Amino acid sequence: FRGGAELLFDGVKKHQVTLPCQPEPWDIRNLLKWIKQNLLKERPELFMQGDSVRPGILVLINDADWELMGELDYKLQDQDNVLFISTLHGG
Repeated sequence: FRGGAELLFDGVKKHQVTLPCQPEPWDIRNLLKWIKQNLLKERPELFMQGDSVRPGILVLINDADWELMGELDYKLQDQDNVLFISTLHGG
């Protein structure tokens, strides 16, 4: 988490997680639900909007824009690096 997004996660920028086993492969959609339930500490409306990230949150998967990877439908692979960067600024 970067760009201020880490403040919603107790100021922790890096989380190494092991996701629980489930019948279907993990995708970003399910990862976001898991993050909301397990890591997000405050103000979920600043990170999530519906089932996705809020506009203004840039998502990179292994340093590539998630729009090139299928966004919410991207199937996570072992050792993937998912980065959330807030581009939102106060005024």
